[in-house]
Amino acid sequence: MHQLTCRAIRSSHLFPQLKRSWPSPDMARPSSDLAAFREIFSKAKNVAILTGAGVSAESGVPTFRGAGGFWRKWQAQELATPEAFSRNPSRVWEFYHYRREVMLTKNPNPAHLAIAECEERLRQQGREVTVVTQNIDELHRRAGSKNILEIHGSLFKTRCMTCGHEAANYNSPICAALAGKGAPDPDTHDAQIPVEQLPRCEQAGCHGLLRPAVVWFGETLDADVLTHAERVLDRCDLCLVVGTSSVVYPAAMFAPQVAARGVPVAEFNMEDTPATMSFRFHFHGPCGTTLPPALGGRRTWARRICSMSVCSIFIQYMCEFSSFYEDPCADGKENIYFRI
Repeated sequence: MHQLTCRAIRSSHLFPQLKRSWPSPDMARPSSDLAAFREIFSKAKNVAILTGAGVSAESGVPTFRGAGGFWRKWQAQELATPEAFSRNPSRVWEFYHYRREVMLTKNPNPAHLAIAECEERLRQQGREVTVVTQNIDELHRRAGSKNILEIHGSLFKTRCMTCGHEAANYNSPICAALAGKGAPDPDTHDAQIPVEQLPRCEQAGCHGLLRPAVVWFGETLDADVLTHAERVLDRCDLCLVVGTSSVVYPAAMFAPQVAARGVPVAEFNMEDTPATMSFRFHFHGPCGTTLPPALGGRRTWARRICSMSVCSIFIQYMCEFSSFYEDPCADGKENIYFRI
């Protein structure tokens, strides 16, 4: 992983060796056997969960990918670059201001919540879950996840172009000049905000121009974060790939490298990806639908400790107001919980 630390979209001329490394189409498809996955999950001690834009999309977050993935007339990779910011910091800040304001209206979805609940439950069992996310929206954090590596940074952090100071910033708007700006419609004209009115550093004696503290295309990932992610992936005994297209590098290499050393990898996605055939499991469908049953759930649960025959009347009543989940515990046995 050390040789590829620069964020980029995969292309055949940039990564010909990776293109050749994908398994051939005639290989057996990954399993969608949930019971088999849960058996492995019940015994895993160190679980790595890699997440991408597909998870956030289910919360209504624009992904700026694929057909229709434009802000005004630009795609993200045309705006999320150091060169774009150097040429037109006003336009780039409008783009990120729009994304920040949108995120303030969005909430974690069942996939985020299932991951956070899983982390807490396994922590109590002496097991570990680490989320390695490409997303910059902090929805995992808001869902309650604690052990998170945000390899592409955060929308809600800024970095000074002059002094390098990085800080959290949840101001809305982030500066007065951006209030009401950033509309995504193709006919909207650039605000052309003077650079001195864009977000500025508040460190004493600095007042330098701020930029979003995210990893732009062509930039190197933070070395400390990448090293931490490598350690997580090197020691994991189960890896989940959730809502990621497996085309943005270096993150697209993480799961295939884990699979190459024989560790089970399960992909949860709406469609196949270039890496699908490398994995042991593939669960097709919305992550918010497929992931919670795979991980189980906790939140406000009451464990059923008596038999169905004894509690049939109680169960019939509870089923009117709750849903069943099966939670694979560390001993491999399944326990039925009620969601109250």
